[in-house]
Amino acid sequence: MSPVIEVHARARLITDGPLTRPVPVDLRYDPADERRTVHIGLPDGTDWAFGRDLLERGLRTPIERGDVRVWPCGRTQLIVELHSTDGVEVFQFEIRTLIRFLARTRAQTPATPPEAGREAPPQAPSRTTRPERGAQVKRGAQTERGAQPARG
Repeated sequence: MSPVIEVHARARLITDGPLTRPVPVDLRYDPADERRTVHIGLPDGTDWAFGRDLLERGLRTPIERGDVRVWPCGRTQLIVELHSTDGVEVFQFEIRTLIRFLARTRAQTPATPPEAGREAPPQAPSRTTRPERGAQVKRGAQTERGAQPARG
């Protein structure tokens, strides 16, 4: 079994005010997950999970799935916008950080045999909270465009 890929990165939290601030985030990918899900762990303990393809496509063109929107910002930045019942959080990432992370995930993903058929349909984003390091409690999952995470 391949090891889980976890990268500690920095993003900039974009606010309505004149200043943005850097925040630590955890990028995580488990190659054993057949849905090819990436996780973005935020400093407040929130974990957003969605298909790796959402980040990959967002590097090239704006894309939206459920409550997550991703788009390139110039040649060196990527914006990830996360919508929840708590509001909207907007993060700016260095594209090169995400490209390195995604390259590592592709290197660890088992090849799909040709007879396996089509890839699984895109995964709806989900939001969870991590009350303790390593433990996760399900807070809600979006099942359709515009759905909001459930409050627990």
